[in-house]
Amino acid sequence: MDYCSCSSDNLRYSADSEWSNGTAELVLDNSRSADGEVDGLTDEFTELEFLSMVNVGLTSLTKLPSLPKLRKLELSDNNLSGSLEMLSEKCPNLTYLNLSGNKIKELSTVEALQHLKSLQSLDLFNCEITSLEDYRESEGELVISCCSCM
Repeated sequence: MDYCSCSSDNLRYSADSEWSNGTAELVLDNSRSADGEVDGLTDEFTELEFLSMVNVGLTSLTKLPSLPKLRKLELSDNNLSGSLEMLSEKCPNLTYLNLSGNKIKELSTVEALQHLKSLQSLDLFNCEITSLEDYRESEGELVISCCSCM
């Protein structure tokens, strides 16, 4: 299976293991997480290249499994404020990361993304961090060191 969309289902039940082998794209938008964690995804999703979990109610990414081939990750409109440091270990080949509409308010949270060596696009639109006085200056430094496209 190349593509699976499970929008509006419960996140825990939508990522059934029978879909894991060979699935390249998984869309779980509007699937509600009961505890704010990523539930149902396992290390069996080894071929996953695109994952979308928009408006899922996530507060943490600590249960995100290892997704070595993941290139694009959509996490907009959740309640994430941290736990981004593990993305470089779990998803080392990310090129695109959308965190818009989350509760990210500290530069140190975003600085953890510097270890994502392949990252080319980082979207922080509508995050609290963008209203900080020194955000633009710091963001420029971060983007240059974090994204190879600059």
